Amino acid sequence: MIGIGMRDLETAVVGAGVVADRHLFALQQCPHTELVAICDLDADRARNAATEYGITSYFDMDDLLDREDLDWVHVCTPVQTHVPLSLQAIEAGVPVQIEKPVTETIEEFREIESAASSHDVPVSVVQNHLFGPAMREVRRRLDAGDVGAIQGIDMIYPGTTEPSRENRGAWAFELPGGEFEEGIPHPIYTALDVGGYPRSVEDIQATTSLFGEYDQPFEYDGAQVQYITEDDALCSIKLLSGGPVPQNLLHIYGERASLTVDIVSQTVIPLDRRYISSAVNRALNNVDHALARTKGTIDAFRLFAQSKLRDDWETTKRIESHCYQIDVEARALLNGSAMPIPLDHAEWTTHIVEAIRARSAAEAGSSAEAADESSEIRNV
Repeated sequence: MIGIGMRDLETAVVGAGVVADRHLFALQQCPHTELVAICDLDADRARNAATEYGITSYFDMDDLLDREDLDWVHVCTPVQTHVPLSLQAIEAGVPVQIEKPVTETIEEFREIESAASSHDVPVSVVQNHLFGPAMREVRRRLDAGDVGAIQGIDMIYPGTTEPSRENRGAWAFELPGGEFEEGIPHPIYTALDVGGYPRSVEDIQATTSLFGEYDQPFEYDGAQVQYITEDDALCSIKLLSGGPVPQNLLHIYGERASLTVDIVSQTVIPLDRRYISSAVNRALNNVDHALARTKGTIDAFRLFAQSKLRDDWETTKRIESHCYQIDVEARALLNGSAMPIPLDHAEWTTHIVEAIRARSAAEAGSSAEAADESSEIRNV
């Protein structure tokens, strides 16, 4: 394990696709890391990234690990390749950060988890939404006890990318939910972080829908998940694709207070009155919402202004959640401490996505059987 006082973390990014640029930018700017290499099977893409960031290009993972003395590898390739590439780094003793979704199945996740444990190598998964301004404020309030014990949460997440709209790459079209499935880990791990983990895999209840019409054989473009946690909190997650205006909201219900988190505007609205007890309090409900949104708007403009006036890492990471996660994980590696987000988050996220997949497959099978029966009736 790397210790305090050692050199900056020599870091490489594997995969030079769409999402890699966020990692390359953050790793080059972070004061705790030294970006040294990019690796991609596409030689032109690797060379272009290497030229842009002034680093070395590689076209083979073994070559990268043999030639560079790496302290950290970021795997930013299609999910179908995460297991072999992550295992190569882990077996070489190099800590790994893996882009989401971490794996396609829980069995694949177990391979990575087992290797990390047996080789004593830190592994993390990109869960950057937990490090945005609003979720940092939520975590501060939860840790301070402002909300009290959580009785339940509702995550409402419309506006996710449609299955057929290419965002991360054509590889996402191989997933049952296409690009929609590629994006849903974000709201799922956010809900898990706040509400807690399900009591068991069997407690996860999923429903799916296929609202749109697509040329590709996608199985779902909407999902709803419910579960009860180990602490008896009731949690629900509603995921919808498309739509003109995303309204991504997280409602947290605690014994002492509730929080509404507007993820789009990065605003936290604390609600701690008995609003239904009188007409005045009902009016104060609107006042509290308005004040919180005004504060959120002012804070957002202040951060934006600071980013224009101060081109420094501290300001950048406060705005960019990817940068914030990379910063705290780099410091954890340097200090020899645990990763800030446990792998359990990624494990339960994978369980929930698997439950959604299983439900969509079952519903697709039922629809096919119904269509066959209808056809038989017409032919009689």
